[in-house]
Amino acid sequence: MVHKAIHILFSTTALLAADPAFGQSSPAAPATREEADGPIVVTAARSILPASALPLTIDVIDKDALDQQIAISGSVTDAVATLTPSFSPTRQKLSGAGETLRGRSPLYAINGIPQSTPLRDGGRDGFTIDGFFVDRVELIYGSNALQGIGGTGGIVNQVTVGAPRQEGLSGRVLIQGTADMHFHSDGLGGKVGGLFQYKVGDFDATIGATYEKRGVFYDGQDRRVGLNLTQGETQDSRATNIFARLGYAVSATGRIDLIASRFELKGDGDFVAVAGDRLTGAPTSAVHGNPPGDPAANRTESITLSYTDSALGGGNFVSQIFFNRSRDTFGGELMPIPSFQDPSIAPVGTLFDQSQNRSRKLGAKFSYERAVPGFEALTATLGFDALWDRTEQRLIATDRIWVPPAEFRSLAPFAQANLKLLNGLVRLAGGARWENVQIGIDDFHTLAQTTQTLPAAQRYWGGVDVAGGKPKFDDVLLNGGVIIEPWDGIRAYASYAEGYTAPDIGRITRSINQTGVDIDSYLAIEPIVSNNREIGVEVKRGPFYGSATYFWSSSDKGQLLVPGTGRNFDVQRQRIEIEGLEVNLRAATPVEGLKLGIGYAHIQGRYDSNSDGVVDTDLDGVNISPDRVNLSATYNHGPVSAIVQTQYYLSRNFHADAGFTQPDQRNNFGGYAVTDASIRYQTGFGGVRLSVQNLFDKFYIDYSSDTRLPTDNLAYFAGRGRSFTLSWDYGF
Repeated sequence: MVHKAIHILFSTTALLAADPAFGQSSPAAPATREEADGPIVVTAARSILPASALPLTIDVIDKDALDQQIAISGSVTDAVATLTPSFSPTRQKLSGAGETLRGRSPLYAINGIPQSTPLRDGGRDGFTIDGFFVDRVELIYGSNALQGIGGTGGIVNQVTVGAPRQEGLSGRVLIQGTADMHFHSDGLGGKVGGLFQYKVGDFDATIGATYEKRGVFYDGQDRRVGLNLTQGETQDSRATNIFARLGYAVSATGRIDLIASRFELKGDGDFVAVAGDRLTGAPTSAVHGNPPGDPAANRTESITLSYTDSALGGGNFVSQIFFNRSRDTFGGELMPIPSFQDPSIAPVGTLFDQSQNRSRKLGAKFSYERAVPGFEALTATLGFDALWDRTEQRLIATDRIWVPPAEFRSLAPFAQANLKLLNGLVRLAGGARWENVQIGIDDFHTLAQTTQTLPAAQRYWGGVDVAGGKPKFDDVLLNGGVIIEPWDGIRAYASYAEGYTAPDIGRITRSINQTGVDIDSYLAIEPIVSNNREIGVEVKRGPFYGSATYFWSSSDKGQLLVPGTGRNFDVQRQRIEIEGLEVNLRAATPVEGLKLGIGYAHIQGRYDSNSDGVVDTDLDGVNISPDRVNLSATYNHGPVSAIVQTQYYLSRNFHADAGFTQPDQRNNFGGYAVTDASIRYQTGFGGVRLSVQNLFDKFYIDYSSDTRLPTDNLAYFAGRGRSFTLSWDYGF
C-alpha cells in the first residue's frame, strides 16, 4: 500500500509541476507551520525547546491561517480537518464521533487542558470554545502521553489569546454574515464578537464575547441538508461564548493568570429530518417542524489558574489548576428510540426519551524544565499531572440512568530528557510517564433489555444487575527518539511513543446484557495503550518547505465502533494496526506573495475480527479516514491576502482476508473533491473578507454518511453546498 501511495503522490506532484495553471486554480491546504522568524515553541509538547529539537511531527496553525479557515467553514474543528490531510473529513455536525487523526481519536485541549469526557465520549470536545478567542492551534501527530489520557491519534491544542503587550486599551471586533448560494431566508446566519484588553503596569485584563446564529445548510442541489436530531447540529443553531483572562506579573519572569470561559451551542429546533433514499441517491433532508423534547446542545464551562516562571532556579516552571464541567444534551427522535423503551413505564413504542451527558473534571499539571547544571547539553523535564473526572449519562425525560456515574482518577509523574550532541548535529530524546488510574463505578441496574428475535410484546425484559467496583490500572508509557540535523533547516528523525486512553466505558456498561458481571473483573474496560513509530524528514530552505513522514501504530486491545441498536454504536475491543504516509510540499513562486502547496496522506487500518492476534479486516469509515490530496495557492502581499484550496478525498474499498466475513460493500467510498476560496483586503479602518465554501457548488454525500449504516435513510447526509461569508474585523 505504501508503494501505491508513493506512486500516487509523485504522480500528483508531477501534475502540479507540469501545469501551473492547474496548481493555481485548484489548490488546497495552505502552509500550516508558522513562518515567523525564530524557532517555533509548541506548548503542547511540554517543553520550551524548539519544535525542531523534538522527534515529533508538529504543525502550528497561526492566527491568520486559522481566521481565514474559520471564515470559510465556521469552526476550529473544520479548519483543522481541512488543513490536515491525515485528519478525517468532518461530519459538519455538532458531534465529532468517528472523526480521527491518523486513524485514532485526537485529544482536544485548550491551553493544555483536556476537553474530552473519556468515560462516555459524547463527541462534543471539538466545540468547547469559539475560534475568535483562539490565537493558534498546535497539532502533535500520533499516539503520545504528553498531555495524559486521550492522545492516541495526536493532540489538537487550542491556545487562547495571550495577555496584552501594550499599555492601555486594545482589542478586536468582528461582524460577519453568511448565506447559501440562493440566499434562502432560513439559511442566513451571522456572527458578532468583541475582545477588549487593558494593561496597566503589571496587571492586565481581557474580556470578550461572541454570539453566532447559524441558518440551515443547503446542499449542491439546493436541498436542505438533513438534520441529525439525536447527535446534534451546528446548522439551525445559536452559540454564545464569554471569555475572560486576568493576569499579573509577579516578577520580570513570573506570571499568574486566571482564564475562564463559558461556551454554549444549542439547536433552535425549527426543523425535522426527512428520510432520504440510498438506492436513488437522494440524501436526508429537512422540513419545518417541531422535534420532540429539548434540542441537542453543548455547554462547557471552565476555569484555569496558572503560575509560570521562565527563570525559576534557572529553569522554566509551569503549573495549572483547572475545573471543567460540560453538559451534552442529545436530542430526541420523532419515532421513540427502541433502546429507551420500558413496558413498566409505558406501552412499548410510545415512550419518548432523550439522553444527556454530565461531566465534571478537576485537575492539576506541573512541570519544571532546565538544562542540567554542569552538563548544559542535557535538558531535563520533571512533572506531575492529576485528573479527576466524574461522568454519567441520564435519560432526562424519565430521569433514568443510562450510563451509571463513573469516576476516573489519574495520577501521573513523568520525566523527559533531551541531549544535544556534536554541536546539535544529533539529539537524543526520551522519557517515561507512569499512569496510575482508578475507575470507580457503583452497583447499577441496566435499562430494560430487548431481544429482537422475540415478538414485540415479549421483546423487552427488566434489565440486569451489575456489580460495581474500582478496577485499577497502571502502566509506564515510554517515548524516545533521535534527531539528526546536518544543516540548518534540514532534519531527519525517528521516534517511538506510547499513548493511553480509556475505552468508552459508558457505551460498554450500558450494553451489558448478562447477569453476574462484576466491573472489577470485566475485561472490556481495560485501558487502550497504543504506540506510534515514525520516521520523518523535513527540509526548510529559503522559499521551499517539504516534509515526509511514515508511521505505523498498533494497540492490542483497541477500540472499534460497531453498529448497535438503532443508530447507536457499541464498542468492541480488538487488536488494531494502522500505517500511513504523510507528505507536504510548499514553495514560493516568482510572483511576489504567491505560494503553492500540496499535501498528501495515505492511511491503512486493519483489525483482528476473530481474536487470534492477527489483523484480517479493514477498518471501516467509522474508524478511519480516506486518503487525501490537498492543493493550495495562497497570496499575501500588501493589503491583500487570499487563498484557493481543494481537498481531494480519494476512493476507498473495504475488504477482509480470504475466509473472513467481508465488510458490507455498500459502505465503499467513491471519493469527492471540494474547493474553497477566500480574499481579504485591509482598509484604513479594518479588514473586509469574502469567503466561499464549496466554490463550485459540488453535490456530494459526506464520507461518514457514505461509509456506515447502509440501510439508514435518516443518516444519509449531503455536504454543504456553496455558501458565502462576508466579514469585517477591526483591531485597535
